[in-house]
Amino acid sequence: MTATIVYQDSNRASRGFYPNANHDKIESFEASPWTMHEFFAGSGMVAYGLRGMFSTVWANDISLQKALVYEANFGSEYFNLNDIKNIHGWDLPSANLSWASFPCQDLSLAGSIKGIYAPRSGLVWEWLRVLDEIKEKPRILALENVTGLLSTNGGDNYKVLHKAMMDRGYNCGAIVLNASDFVPQSRPRVFVIAVAQGCKIPDNLMGKGPCWLHNKAAARLGNELPGWIWWRTDRPPQRKNSLRDIVDEEAEFDKDAVLKLIPERHMKKLDESDTVYATGYRRTRQGKQQLELRFDGVAGCLRTPEGGSSRQYLVVKKDGEIHARLLTVREAARLMGAPDTFLLPGSYNDGYKAMGDAVAMPVAHFIGERFLTKLAEAVYHD
Repeated sequence: MTATIVYQDSNRASRGFYPNANHDKIESFEASPWTMHEFFAGSGMVAYGLRGMFSTVWANDISLQKALVYEANFGSEYFNLNDIKNIHGWDLPSANLSWASFPCQDLSLAGSIKGIYAPRSGLVWEWLRVLDEIKEKPRILALENVTGLLSTNGGDNYKVLHKAMMDRGYNCGAIVLNASDFVPQSRPRVFVIAVAQGCKIPDNLMGKGPCWLHNKAAARLGNELPGWIWWRTDRPPQRKNSLRDIVDEEAEFDKDAVLKLIPERHMKKLDESDTVYATGYRRTRQGKQQLELRFDGVAGCLRTPEGGSSRQYLVVKKDGEIHARLLTVREAARLMGAPDTFLLPGSYNDGYKAMGDAVAMPVAHFIGERFLTKLAEAVYHD
């Protein structure tokens, strides 16, 4: 099956931005027992993680670069490239699940923390508006964002979202998963799972209080809020791979100039070991730039490449030599759990952004397998 992305922006179309869709998709949505809407779909890592469980029947994002990645891997029959403000629920096909990875910039501790009503993170209210317009609403909702959703403004950002979902007939609870449980990248994220009120939730998916899935902010909110669900499941198996396992040994080291920015305490750690694979970001400390490294075999959280400090460096010590370069796009994809067959068209920045702004694939798969499929089987049993 081939298709073209549905471009609602005529200016983009007139400028020749229609991609070539004459290719075979590497993934198919047709074999999955359940269906979903995928809001803020990005490059399709959630769709990839939920393959075989949930078929995407409608997806949306505003980014052309991410749309091209999505199309390269899944085709574009279901993808709508458009501002969510132009989307209406009555135009959407029915689905069992609505997934929304809404923008995090106004909730991130690394950002301005303007809150959930700010222009970017506030787009979650547009998702709720679309949900209001859907005649047959999904019985299951899933939202993804940074942990600041729970902690910023004393938890008020999450509280108003929780109330909004309850007012629409859903009970919900938030869990925190770190991609480092699955891949060698530190990437803690909040996942809010909501179920239509009155639907039976399997007892083995719920606890009576916090567990390993709840950080302090989630535990505090859960003890305060009505309609909170204490989601529970067993921990995943211990991760076996490390940063070294995702490195492309053939990539050229071309950034040795940044080695002079490594602080003395980190150079000492490099000197103490024969072989080291470490990552780091450039940071400014007391007015001085430094390349701060981590030595635990785990990369720092990937970011979107908006500036020089947003790109992660790889430093390798081997055979008595120390060299540095940026992470490659393929290494970034591996840190997100994407297989090497996952296509990443476009420039370095395009590919890095597609990965740095995504949901780690094995985390989406874990949530689908442990929660979403079991909930679908329970709430759609009739």
